[in-house]
Amino acid sequence: MLFNRTHNIEDVNANMKDQDVILAGWVEDLRKMGKMTFLTLRDVTGITQIILTDELTKAVEGITRQSVVRVTGKVQDTRARDFEYEIKANEISILAKAVYPLPIDPIGRLESHIDNRLNTRALDMRNQKTASIFKIRHHVLASLRKILSEKKFIEITTPKIIGSASEGGANLFSLDYFGKQAYLAQSPQLYKEQMTIGLERVFEIASFYRAEKSHTGRHLSEFTSVDIEAAFMNYTDVMNVLEDLVVDTFKYVSENCKKELEIIGNKTITSDHPFEKITYSQALDELKEKDVKLEFGDDLLDSHLRILGENHPSFYFLTDWPIKLKPFYITEKQDNVELSESFDLQYGYLELSSGGSRLHNPEKIKSRLKEQNLDPSKFSDHLQAFDWGMPPHAGWGLGLERLLTIILGIDNVREVILYPRDPERLKP
Repeated sequence: MLFNRTHNIEDVNANMKDQDVILAGWVEDLRKMGKMTFLTLRDVTGITQIILTDELTKAVEGITRQSVVRVTGKVQDTRARDFEYEIKANEISILAKAVYPLPIDPIGRLESHIDNRLNTRALDMRNQKTASIFKIRHHVLASLRKILSEKKFIEITTPKIIGSASEGGANLFSLDYFGKQAYLAQSPQLYKEQMTIGLERVFEIASFYRAEKSHTGRHLSEFTSVDIEAAFMNYTDVMNVLEDLVVDTFKYVSENCKKELEIIGNKTITSDHPFEKITYSQALDELKEKDVKLEFGDDLLDSHLRILGENHPSFYFLTDWPIKLKPFYITEKQDNVELSESFDLQYGYLELSSGGSRLHNPEKIKSRLKEQNLDPSKFSDHLQAFDWGMPPHAGWGLGLERLLTIILGIDNVREVILYPRDPERLKP
């Protein structure tokens, strides 16, 4: 049989009365009324009603909900309140029969626990809300690439299997690479820095890996990071790039995903310039007012960020962190070497991004590595690029899933990634 579907459901409308169409999708509902059967058909674009006569009713005898069918018919007027038109079928074929009962209700009339939905993720995509989440994710990715490309950034792809700790940190997944010790990359940091010596402005959107045994709704073992690095920019410059990116992405989604946002229940999303900026020292002062006393150089814990989030419930930059709290590649402030040219982008208590100005003097980098008890010889492949004329540069990394939870008004990052990986979940 030649499979010649003529239309997606969203392409059909009431003005097409008496026109022949061929549709395909899955059966969402089925009800008999006398000699007629009313079949609700859904594809990825929408839903419509199919009218089957007595003869065609026999052809679908025993069909189950969520079975896949192909329908040939004619567009006609309808009396149904929920539809602008209906299709009077003259032919229907069952392409695949669904088992009964299904492990979850994809329509959502019966609520399913998230673990059950994740275990049957492909079927979960037939749920309108779930499908809308991933349609919006698609548009967010399209927006990010469009905006960064317009800002003259070039997309790159860095290795995900690496021979040494990319930032000298812990929480790495190790693996055997043909008899050699290797790791899954936790960020593209060193590679993207190296690329600035020739390409100047680069970005990457890719999966990275962090072996943290975290059980919160905002951590994943495999996550999508949006990273940039730019020559001849400092931390203020790349903060501006990040702010533009977030604001423009919110605008892009609000303009292009109205239907999906309505299905999810988040009809209005906004993010406006300028983002508030507070320094690490100002944060300590705010915490002190809440009877939380920290010494300069103490890290801010989740409990501290939640207090700050009450004062700053939207987007804000937390800047000028103590240099000792930052990785070896972050540069110090010119007027105060105890502080760094660094920032975190926060949404309330939630950290979305971290970035800053990078050191580009190899001797300073070696010194900083030693201060952090790291062996410079293990970074020789990286450091050699600094002998070839490394420009001043800056960059950041942004967690895509965390950004999506804010755009969508969803608390759990597992909702916005197809097959989440966490300490308990390795399959499907």
